[in-house]
Amino acid sequence: MAHRSPSIAPRSSFTIRHSSFIIAFLLGAATVLGFAPFRLFPVPIATLAWLAWRWDHEPHPGRAAWCGFAFGLGMFLAGVSWIYVSLHDFGAMPAPLAAVATLLFCAYLALYPAAAGWLFAKFQRSATLPLVLLMPALWVVLEWTRGWLFTGFPWLAVGYSQVPSSPLAGYAPVFGIYGVSLASVMSSGLIAVLWRRPARNDEGGAINDERPRRHRWTLLSLLIALWAGGYALAQVEWTRPSGEPVTVSLLQGNIPQELKWREDRIATTLAVYRKLAEASAGRLVILPETALPLFLDDVPRDYLEALAAHARKNRGDVLIGVPEKGARAGYYNSVLSFGTAPTQAYRKIHLVPFGEFIPLRPVLGWIVGVLAIPLQDFSRGAETQQPLAVAGQRVAVNICYEDAFGDEIIRQLPHATLLVNVSNVAWFGDSIAPKQHLQISQARALETGRFMLRATNTGMTAVISPRGTVEAVAPEFTAATVTREVRGYSGATPYVRFGNYPALGIAALFVLVAFRPRRGRRR
Repeated sequence: MAHRSPSIAPRSSFTIRHSSFIIAFLLGAATVLGFAPFRLFPVPIATLAWLAWRWDHEPHPGRAAWCGFAFGLGMFLAGVSWIYVSLHDFGAMPAPLAAVATLLFCAYLALYPAAAGWLFAKFQRSATLPLVLLMPALWVVLEWTRGWLFTGFPWLAVGYSQVPSSPLAGYAPVFGIYGVSLASVMSSGLIAVLWRRPARNDEGGAINDERPRRHRWTLLSLLIALWAGGYALAQVEWTRPSGEPVTVSLLQGNIPQELKWREDRIATTLAVYRKLAEASAGRLVILPETALPLFLDDVPRDYLEALAAHARKNRGDVLIGVPEKGARAGYYNSVLSFGTAPTQAYRKIHLVPFGEFIPLRPVLGWIVGVLAIPLQDFSRGAETQQPLAVAGQRVAVNICYEDAFGDEIIRQLPHATLLVNVSNVAWFGDSIAPKQHLQISQARALETGRFMLRATNTGMTAVISPRGTVEAVAPEFTAATVTREVRGYSGATPYVRFGNYPALGIAALFVLVAFRPRRGRRR
């Protein structure tokens, strides 16, 4: 008589669970193909549909959390491992320590999809349409939380993958990038429900019932309507051109990061930017973040006067990224204007942890001795700063990854007519980070209905239209100037008026509807 070992079933279950975690990790990594530079926007919809399907079949919260963690770890290791380049190649952190720090950071980011999985498995049996309502709400609320907790890191929010080509990008001017995320994950949930096999009778045959068919047609119609709605919103002109066109010149000096702050290279750097500026034809000339590797007080007066004189000759102004000492103490990461208008300044508000300030310095201050990063203790600028009135425009400046925070960008709107981002992406070498950053800037242009002008040190210096499309871009790792005629825009998109509140309100509404009193049990 054959005997079945009692260990076969548990071992089989163990193997299935672990294979699911491996698949989740690989699909999480594949999700990055939806973002720049690959821009295959259907890919995240498909990978998240698989994750939704897997969570739908996983009643155990702990295993659902591990599956979400594996998915998130794959996504962030594939998508933001360029942090290693900053820490090791340019921050001089020892390779093993930089690798561990990068892994731990990605593991921290993966906790958010893990939490979404745990909460979904915990409450899905009590919810109506959990994949269509509950999962998108959980995902977006946790994605939004990741964007502000511990100063925030909103990189690889799913909505960015849809910018600017997907029909779902049409939701950006109305609900912001988290609204696009909500529509994306809802699409994945709908696809996962449509993937479900029809119910079967005891003999294994499909049940001949019109109700499930009607239900599937309803869900398919909702999916089509969701994408059609995004396309329709993309046709709306939320803002309008204002004033006369202005010619802008964006300078890219291509100063290697390892040489940027060397004292024997300062004169060369100043000469590069002076040559680019004086050869530019723009009424508004923009230099990158900390283009001048000196405190403002140490920059030769005749150098600044030469740049200002060229700007006045073109009846405009030049914006210069330069560190600036405070009136009392500390120093700022600043952009200052020189030219026909009175000199004005924007001082960076949202600083980069460990790059521009050390959080919890009594505990983590030792990192200062490990990282060879200059100027690690910037002060924050005032939260309420006015747009710079230069070259006949009102310019809302943001520095480096400040443009990853849409709710902060809109503080200067609708008064501003142009958006300007200055960055030093040399910190990330020849990685995908600068291209991802460009896509984030495209989302800000879409949300606000304004041109975004990007001046960077080594790459993705670009002019982005209010539609989120790149109109001109400089080649990476070359000294270059992008000159383009642009228009200022006035008016306010719904996102400018209401920020992230509508998207978060819809997510809350999804939760309420999912848990409304109902008859019968969910199929």
